[in-house]
Amino acid sequence: MPELSPGRRLDQPRSQARFRLNIDPDSFGRFTERIARFLGTGKYLFWQTLIVVVWIVLNITAVSLQWDPYPFILLNLAFSTQAAYAAPLILLAQNRQDDRDRVSLEEDRNRAAQTKADTEYLARELAALRLAIGEVATRDYLRSELDRLREDLDVKPRKSRTPTGS
Repeated sequence: MPELSPGRRLDQPRSQARFRLNIDPDSFGRFTERIARFLGTGKYLFWQTLIVVVWIVLNITAVSLQWDPYPFILLNLAFSTQAAYAAPLILLAQNRQDDRDRVSLEEDRNRAAQTKADTEYLARELAALRLAIGEVATRDYLRSELDRLREDLDVKPRKSRTPTGS
């Protein structure tokens, strides 16, 4: 009986694809984000404008080099191809940013909930301390009681002490 290969399962059909292209989604996503960021820069616009101007000037003036005569169909095809690739790349970058924002928002919510719980705990502890301090004699309370006792002692007549003969 033939041995099964280590990763093969009997409850799943064999894959028909002999050639698989394994692309790491994170690496591809980072690559597309870099392209999308570059497409939105002034540097890209400058170079694209320069290429288009050179393309048009060469096709109008250089009669022997006219690879794309006046309606510039090849240039339009290049722009269409660029737009066909740029739009999905930009959308992919936006989706990745949305995912990051969603994770960040969830972390912020968790942090806010923890901060609220900590604040409520500290408020309860502070209230408990205030109640406990209310039952303890404070410095002001002791001072007022001592002042009242001193006044009471000053008001009452003092008994004169006479030295007893020994």
